[in-house]
Amino acid sequence: MAKLIEELKSEHAVMVNMLNKVTKVVSGSKERQEILFSAKTGLLSHVKKEDTELYPVLKKAAERDDNLRLILDMFAKDMDAISKSAFGFFDKYSQGNSHSELDFAVDFGRLLGLLELRIRKEENILYPEYEKINIKSF
Repeated sequence: MAKLIEELKSEHAVMVNMLNKVTKVVSGSKERQEILFSAKTGLLSHVKKEDTELYPVLKKAAERDDNLRLILDMFAKDMDAISKSAFGFFDKYSQGNSHSELDFAVDFGRLLGLLELRIRKEENILYPEYEKINIKSF
């Protein structure tokens, strides 16, 4: 497996683990704010790594592969919606503002579901495409 893919999968695991910790800390606490801030920072770093290291390789290969081009288009549209939802969530809750725990639970569940689905899609569809390209390069 390519080193980049190993790193990205490891980052996925860290993000999900970090987000799962959120449910175990006191509502509105400093600890919750810190976890959310770390999750947001980690997500930004992860997306930047994908944008600079993963997607350029995939986009280059998509110039000659219509199927890959369709996959990338689907992922780009999907990411737009996820980004809006994720960063809206982080903006709303990482400052420790008083929101009901029910609102938080609903918003958090939606975010976690979106991120877990995206992670599965990346790991099952996108990353194998990258690995195919990487193998052909050698």
